[in-house]
Amino acid sequence: MAKILVVDDAIYVRSKSMKLLSESGYEVAEAANGAEAVNKYQEEKPDLVLMDITMPVMDGITAVKEIKKVDPSAKVVMCTALGQQSMVIEAIRAGAKDFLVKPYQPDRVLATVKRIMEVAG
Repeated sequence: MAKILVVDDAIYVRSKSMKLLSESGYEVAEAANGAEAVNKYQEEKPDLVLMDITMPVMDGITAVKEIKKVDPSAKVVMCTALGQQSMVIEAIRAGAKDFLVKPYQPDRVLATVKRIMEVAG
């Protein structure tokens, strides 16, 4: 069973995402900011990370860079609100594999997770 780390400072978004993923058969871990995400990544060794961009303590782009230093093969999908295109581009350059736009559409979330997991093998 694949493990997914859900990173978002909004508890509602984390809870909703975790429920969707766990009901779809994934094992799920969570973090509330980028710094926590880097630590959780090292502890949990998830197969995929869903990472919010705008968070306190450490933003998602910095967290992607830190995770990639620890594990260059890490698979990270950025989660963003509309209007953050420049941040998405920066996140992709930092090593993110794809992005999702909030508010989430459950089918899109699951399709993206499945695609990234298949590409990764």
